[in-house]
Amino acid sequence: MYGFFFDPTFILVIAGLVISMIASAHVNSTFRRYDEVRSTSGITGAQAAQAILDGAGITDVSIQQVAGNLTDNYNSGNLTLSLSESTYNSTSVAAIGVAAHEVGHAIQHHTGYLPLKIRTGIFPLVNIGSNLSFPIILIGVLLSWNQTLINIGIWAFALVLIFQLVTLPVEFNASARALNILRNDGLLTSDEVPMVKSVLTAAALTYVAAVLSTFLQLLRLVLLFGGGNDRD
Repeated sequence: MYGFFFDPTFILVIAGLVISMIASAHVNSTFRRYDEVRSTSGITGAQAAQAILDGAGITDVSIQQVAGNLTDNYNSGNLTLSLSESTYNSTSVAAIGVAAHEVGHAIQHHTGYLPLKIRTGIFPLVNIGSNLSFPIILIGVLLSWNQTLINIGIWAFALVLIFQLVTLPVEFNASARALNILRNDGLLTSDEVPMVKSVLTAAALTYVAAVLSTFLQLLRLVLLFGGGNDRD
């Protein structure tokens, strides 16, 4: 068997990194493009988020500003919507779209959206699996190639891929909710909605890229360590 870190299958890891880098560059460039477009309404990302929450009848979610760029997130544990510096006070079309997307997650939580429940439920197990997968595989290799341990390690890493697959419908649905609300509530004009769609589509592609990258890493683990006694 080739060395774990330097072998022909390492090209899969490189391919995954390239895919992720391209997706990240695309979302950043798209956001910057539409961050230059001021919304006709003149509302900020924070104001748009609050308006959408109020419209949905959600009164227990707080909005706060956090450091960073595109670090926006919704925490269902403490019911906090965190908007990054590039979103909170910005009146750009891009910022309003990102804020609306995060509110989409709050609405999912409020309405009991099933994929979000599943993702939240499996997160602790996924976190354990991602941290222990490589140590378990290494121990299995050191113990005279204990295939049972190696397979457990591979399955533990596969939990990450499962989590990311469940994340896809959560993110796509949040974006769809955001677009519908922005369009129907008149927070953006008909010309501005397609701009937001471009931003949210670019952001969604980063999650697709993450799935592809993790799949390639999992494939590499199977090729390297899933061969049973074939270790030459």
